[in-house]
Amino acid sequence: MSTWKRYGHNRLYVNRADGEKLAWLDRDTGKLNLLDERYRDRVLDALAPYLAGTSRSTSAQDAGPPRVGTSQVPLAAEDDLAANRPGEAMLAKLNEVAPGLLRLLASMPLGRRSEAYGWRRGLAGERKVGAELERLVRKDWRVLHSIPLPRDVDIDHLLIGPGGVFCINTKHHRGARIWVGEDSVKIGGQSYPYVRKSRAEARRASSALTRACGFPVDVRPVLAFVGVEKLTVAPTLHGVHVVRHKDFSAFKRATGVWVAADVERIYAAARSRRTWLGSR
Repeated sequence: MSTWKRYGHNRLYVNRADGEKLAWLDRDTGKLNLLDERYRDRVLDALAPYLAGTSRSTSAQDAGPPRVGTSQVPLAAEDDLAANRPGEAMLAKLNEVAPGLLRLLASMPLGRRSEAYGWRRGLAGERKVGAELERLVRKDWRVLHSIPLPRDVDIDHLLIGPGGVFCINTKHHRGARIWVGEDSVKIGGQSYPYVRKSRAEARRASSALTRACGFPVDVRPVLAFVGVEKLTVAPTLHGVHVVRHKDFSAFKRATGVWVAADVERIYAAARSRRTWLGSR
């Protein structure tokens, strides 16, 4: 690597052994310019000591190594998750399992629900929650939907804004009476591991975003219920937000966690498919 300080610029260059430039990092603005996509991983490894986080209250000139991560690398169109619609992963599943029309009609008189029924219900729920979250975009929040993770799972919604980062798990139980405890959810006498899975999903998101951004990103789990008749939350539940899908309007008043520049940095990392490839 080599440094270059002229005309008010402070740059750190990453070069090949033959001197060819692969990338340069502007240490004042934190902008990383990748010149050859083939060397992306090597460049990021080389710059790792310079990508550590710095306090938001520190000026760029006094900050030392800037807060930079893979979110600064140019994003290819096929890796951009910002275009994903609410329930997109659910829709793909539905297309796989939906039965033919004759089979569906044949099953109805017997009182059986087709395999696609649960996917259709899930899709409707994610679309309702997605519509509510999109209203927050006008209030300085950023939203992503259907973020694909390894092992054929996905994050339903990710909400990023001045009040924090939230990983939202949507559950559609029309007319149900639901009790939410510290470890599980009870519906009609049955227990579901929604709480544990929400916590695990948020930890997974936090790890991926922290790695991509180059500074710690705390992600809080949210369980969002659609269409329920009654929702009871045990006072012993900690660390997981439980809401009805219409309650997200209250988030627009949440502030004090991230400044606008950090919101954009986290959003830039989150919308990249590459951020989530190594998520475990």
